Amino acid sequence: MEIGASRMNTLAFICLKLVRWTGWLLLPVVLAFFLTGYSMSGRYGLSVLADEKTALTLHKLMHLPLGLLVVIHVIPSVYLAFLRWGWIKPRSTP
Repeated sequence: MEIGASRMNTLAFICLKLVRWTGWLLLPVVLAFFLTGYSMSGRYGLSVLADEKTALTLHKLMHLPLGLLVVIHVIPSVYLAFLRWGWIKPRSTP
């Protein structure tokens, strides 16, 4: 049973927006994380992007944003999945 727009409560709507926005924000962060990681190791010719020390510094700076974005993306996704599967009931709107 899919959640229709008319039945979508405020929490589900906010979760949906969070999932969409964090998904788009995760794309460049994950890409940069991989690029700096491969740049550090010199694989696939990506060592030309940055020297090892710079790549390591950038890579370490991305751990917190990446972790936060993943958590903010996954928790609402799981909530919406549970709603879709019927494991939890939608909250009633006043």
